[in-house]
Amino acid sequence: MSILVNKDTRLLVQGITGQEGLFHTLQMVQYGTNVVAGVTPGKGGEWVLDGKIPVFDSVKVAVEATGANATVIFVPARLAADAMYEAGDAGIPLLVCITEGIPVHDMICVRQFLEQKRICLVGPNSPGLLSPGESKVGIIPGDLAIQGNVGVVSRSGTLTYEVLNALKQNERGVSACVGIGGDPIIGIGFVDVLQMFEADAHTEQVILIGEIGGNEEELAANFIAKEMTKPVVAFIAGRSAPAGKRLGHAGAIIEGDAGLASVKMEALRAAGVRIASYPEEIPALMD
Repeated sequence: MSILVNKDTRLLVQGITGQEGLFHTLQMVQYGTNVVAGVTPGKGGEWVLDGKIPVFDSVKVAVEATGANATVIFVPARLAADAMYEAGDAGIPLLVCITEGIPVHDMICVRQFLEQKRICLVGPNSPGLLSPGESKVGIIPGDLAIQGNVGVVSRSGTLTYEVLNALKQNERGVSACVGIGGDPIIGIGFVDVLQMFEADAHTEQVILIGEIGGNEEELAANFIAKEMTKPVVAFIAGRSAPAGKRLGHAGAIIEGDAGLASVKMEALRAAGVRIASYPEEIPALMD
């Protein structure tokens, strides 16, 4: 078993008939993920992937018909908040939102709504989740990782892929990979995932991939220093980024000294974390 998703996950795809939704649904199915249904309003009654997956008009009906217990969201930014509200109202306990560019005000309201219902949100602007050998939810290429005991948590999709590939090239396997998302307002953060890895019997060490902007890495450093018993290796992107510049993500922006890579690395080092200078160095720093 892995954290968040595994072979028992029954996945619903919101926006399944769109180009991105359909493409990645096929990738997830080919990986072995149990995709039980899709939702596109107005297209209920249709089937996709050669009649393998039914499409419903609403999340509520899809859940009642299939018992879906997780959803992945591939809908345009202007509709994404409503998609998350709908999934929350239907009682799905795990939401993974791939969509980027959702207005900050919308996300503030959505997060408060989901927190009140105690629903776990991964993202938005997340590459998703990968539990090698069990389940793939989102857009992380499944062939980048092999099964093992290393937990990976990241704010960056592309860097996630680089690190997974480096681990595979060094014959190091992964228990689970979680892309928390790079937007200013997200669901679960570094600390939440570190808590899961700390409690997971199949995870023996952890890799944290951070970047400039926000204070997620500093919060993680505080948790690692006080609560974490498993070794952690980290890489922080954006060391040369000047103040006021963004690095790929809307959340990766620094103002003055706040959010600087140097500040994050100093906090993590003080917590006993080994810091890699570049992603490919990470395997050599692991115990």
